[in-house]
Amino acid sequence: MTALVAVETVVLVLLTVVVTGLLRSHGEILRRLHTLGAGLDPDAAEAPAVLRPRGDLPRLGEGLGPAADVAGIGLRDDAVSIPVVDVQHHTLLAFLSSGCLTCHHFWDAFADPQSLGLPDDVRLVAVTKDAAEESVHTLRELAPPDLAVVMSSDAWAHYSVPGSPYFVLIDGTVGRVVGEGTGASWPQVQSLLTHASGGKTARARLVNGAADTEARIDRELLLHGVLPGDPRLYRAAGDLDRTR
Repeated sequence: MTALVAVETVVLVLLTVVVTGLLRSHGEILRRLHTLGAGLDPDAAEAPAVLRPRGDLPRLGEGLGPAADVAGIGLRDDAVSIPVVDVQHHTLLAFLSSGCLTCHHFWDAFADPQSLGLPDDVRLVAVTKDAAEESVHTLRELAPPDLAVVMSSDAWAHYSVPGSPYFVLIDGTVGRVVGEGTGASWPQVQSLLTHASGGKTARARLVNGAADTEARIDRELLLHGVLPGDPRLYRAAGDLDRTR
């Protein structure tokens, strides 16, 4: 009987140690997930897009780090190379994936390029990981036919992409990253573009004519998150009427 009690005591002690260790591990996992943003209220207001300096690359000049051309495989098993350095335009790299639910909003938005409000000197390119890490069939269904898509895990590594969706704006004339960040919606990414370039990307090449002026105003409003039907537009018009 004494031996049985002793065995039960040892078993209870071992179980206590195991449970304590599991609770500590669980707490550490929850803490790390909370740090990464998991468990946040999905109905909470969307946080604005945040630009961060690239800590692992030197800050030289006005850029956040050196850019590199994007090379990989297209969605039709063709070799694709997108030049982003030594070109006379900006490139917006949209790092998306086939399994990211938030990314679906961007795939849908990219289906209507005219509604994006991108300046003429910004080229949009979607970059996913290699085919071994993606569902190519899903990507073919999600990607608009006119959108440049490159599967390249090397590009994710070069630009130190922490996850999807993520956006990197490159100035091809200097070959450097000028802005990067993430957002849950396209208007947030538009805000990223504006802040990354001090509003420069919002300027279009203007020519004389009322149509060009109207188009410029539309682009400015879109870049600042003011979409068609926004109540602020009608409120401003009402204020103007009262001053007459």
